[in-house]
Amino acid sequence: MLLVKTLLSAVALLLTGVGRAQAQLDPLPLPTTCSGVPAMRYANTLASGWNVVKVAGNLRGVRTIVWDPLGQMLVSESGKGISVHTFGANGCINSSSTLIALGQLNHGLAITPDGKTLYASTERMAYQWAYDPATRKVSGQKTVVNGMVSGIHSTRNLLVVPSKPNMVLLQTGSTSNLDQQASNMASGRAIIKIFDMDKVPANGYSYNTGGEVVAYGLRNEIGFITDPNGMLWGVENSGDDFRRTVNGQAKDIHQNNPAEKLNYFGDPLTTRNAWYGYPTCFSVWDKSAFTDNTALKTGSHFVLSPSSSYKDADCDKTAVAPRLTFMAHSAPIWNAFDANATNMYVTFHGSWDRQPPTGFKVVQIPFTKKSDGSYDPVAAADSTQGYNDIFSAQNPAGCTANGLTMSNCFRLTAASWDPRGRGLFVGSDNSAEGEIYLLSKK
Repeated sequence: MLLVKTLLSAVALLLTGVGRAQAQLDPLPLPTTCSGVPAMRYANTLASGWNVVKVAGNLRGVRTIVWDPLGQMLVSESGKGISVHTFGANGCINSSSTLIALGQLNHGLAITPDGKTLYASTERMAYQWAYDPATRKVSGQKTVVNGMVSGIHSTRNLLVVPSKPNMVLLQTGSTSNLDQQASNMASGRAIIKIFDMDKVPANGYSYNTGGEVVAYGLRNEIGFITDPNGMLWGVENSGDDFRRTVNGQAKDIHQNNPAEKLNYFGDPLTTRNAWYGYPTCFSVWDKSAFTDNTALKTGSHFVLSPSSSYKDADCDKTAVAPRLTFMAHSAPIWNAFDANATNMYVTFHGSWDRQPPTGFKVVQIPFTKKSDGSYDPVAAADSTQGYNDIFSAQNPAGCTANGLTMSNCFRLTAASWDPRGRGLFVGSDNSAEGEIYLLSKK
């Protein structure tokens, strides 16, 4: 037993983004079932070598999971607030309580490495609280950012920069499917900005005029995380119902294009004003749809209406290309690294704009550590095989997506690696039942 405990503690030391205090957490067993938790609500398929157990049910709109230094799980429940959950000796949740009751909170949740400061977001605002992990209480609610725009993308992701916890990243999506104003950084749309929380004005930063721009031209970069070197990686939801017009002839390309993206941003403390293409440049998934330009391949930039003044290749001069792409309409929500960043895991919320539907799964992207110490996906940028399904709806083609959270399948959202090293915690925000699952390797 002592040997097992020592080995698990060593694993915990390797976890990405886990602070010194969390590295000393006592190990917990992997439960095979948790008493009092409803059965898995939706039929699913697991890849060989994986296990899954449902650890929480009857939640509301699970969107984001973070961990405090005591190994307690904080969950953003859209339309309800923030809940906090502790674990018993059997590895299952043994207590749950409401940490913050605020119905406008809908996605963003971040915590500083010391566990003392918490951030969460609504569509228009970002808030800060002092947090005490020992008592599981917050105090001193403070508005730190206001004035974010309203639109079809209402969720706002937050991330504390691990190496400099006073710096906080805050994202907004576009306000419409093809939001032309997003081409202007000053619009505060389809953008990631960074804010110094040591210098918050009395009434909070104005999102559009405060902070600095890390990257823009990101239709909805709803999930992003840092690797062990502190470099930022994000997942982007691209456009719907697109047609490509060439020489006056419009062709429907929306079934398999544009691709969803895995974007590399580099160091968020130094990267500034990088443009990733939206609303002008998009990425190819299925190259067979582009018979007018056979040079295009998966991951290439294209424009919706190429002309003599601006064509596909012009995007490459100014827009940063994705590092990897995903099938169109998969709707990636969150990404997370495992220990040593040997893999990235991405949750796919699932499509509404494709027949048959796609998504409704967790995928694994193999990563490698290069000779210069940087981390990178194993697959080439033009690969359609750069990720593997590990947990999915049993019949994705039969899944419906009526609205943002209604479906006859789970709608996968949160992805967070367990600070004790047991595996990946994954959330579903299906409106019928919010659930949390623990995926672990056999």
